[in-house]
Amino acid sequence: MKIRELDRQSVLSILPERDPFGHKGTFGKVFLLCGSSGFTGAAYLSAMGALRAGAGLVYLGVPESIYAIEAVKLNEPVVFPLPDEDGKLSVEAIPQILNRLPAMDAILIGCGLGVSEGTLTVVKAVLENAACPVILDADGINALSGHMDILRGRQYPTILTPHDGEFRRVGGRVGDDRMADAAAFASEYGCILLLKGHRTCVTDGVSGYVNRTGNPGMAVGGSGDVLAGILTGLLGQGMQPLQAAACAAWLHGTAGDLCAAELGQYAMLPTDMLNALPRLLK
Repeated sequence: MKIRELDRQSVLSILPERDPFGHKGTFGKVFLLCGSSGFTGAAYLSAMGALRAGAGLVYLGVPESIYAIEAVKLNEPVVFPLPDEDGKLSVEAIPQILNRLPAMDAILIGCGLGVSEGTLTVVKAVLENAACPVILDADGINALSGHMDILRGRQYPTILTPHDGEFRRVGGRVGDDRMADAAAFASEYGCILLLKGHRTCVTDGVSGYVNRTGNPGMAVGGSGDVLAGILTGLLGQGMQPLQAAACAAWLHGTAGDLCAAELGQYAMLPTDMLNALPRLLK
């Protein structure tokens, strides 16, 4: 398997150029299903990550019980409430979700979503009906535990972004050769895997990227939500899924390195990483 390392030049050469005659629809319509009672920050960070990565239109669907919080915090995304149960998305949200899918260029599901029967049903419905790339993060991945056959045979790209614990939860193995383990999983389930960690591995089972940016200051709740949002924003702009995942990993880690240099690893926050991204995308 050919494995490449990411650097600034390679990432900037892959990123799509902004069309001088483009409009907000040109740069991608993305749909995020994130957040639950007690996890409102995940929805905020992922939506802002998508916007900072250049997405033209970001639609954020959240459980009705947290809608007012998200609507106050977020100005740029289109935030709307969905039926919920105990603070998490319910099966009654599915008709509204399916109605929005055809217009979307990429979908993210999972950041702070919580695990419940309703969540699992929503994840299944999105994977079965979305005619575009779908990113599964956090509880979107956890919901698949014991249901991994959902991924097999999907006609459109699916990207999973687990840390080691989530990866093991869905049957992944983490040994001495992380890339080999990630590639075996990606091949078995026909997905792209972004395995987060000290050296993030990105692979489709055939080729891969290793990202060496990032630092321990990024090991804080919400950091992964920013990464998932960045990836969604890049996919919405039409990037190839493997390259989008690789670029997202590098941008996320490099933004974290900028924050560590300026603020220190103890004090930096995911919101600082959001604010650092514009300096990388000039």
